[in-house]
Amino acid sequence: MPKKKTNKSAAKRFRVTAGGRLKYSRPGRRHLLSAKTSKRKRQIRRAGMVADVDQPRINELLT
Repeated sequence: MPKKKTNKSAAKRFRVTAGGRLKYSRPGRRHLLSAKTSKRKRQIRRAGMVADVDQPRINELLT
């Protein structure tokens, strides 16, 4: 059976934590920042965690 290939677009977007969960960078911090409130920009700064139901699907792309 051939080796599985990593989906490169998913590999650039997600990182595996020490506990095995997936984190990602939240969108919305590149441009048009003057229209966004400080609170919104501050909350975007934190990493997002992938929901438990989506995790098996994304893990499949990363292996």
